[in-house]
Amino acid sequence: VRIEVVVEDDDADSVVDVIVKSAQTGRIGDGKVWVSPVDSVVRVRTGERGPDAL
Repeated sequence: VRIEVVVEDDDADSVVDVIVKSAQTGRIGDGKVWVSPVDSVVRVRTGERGPDAL
């Protein structure tokens, strides 16, 4: 399973914490979470850009 989430920088740590706490079983294969920058985002329907597009 692959889940991709885009959030504002200020929310990233808390979102990662929620994902880890929800997914953690303590067994091999629990998975990994990585955080990557998003240079830009555009909401196709409205043309909004940047944080407003989230």
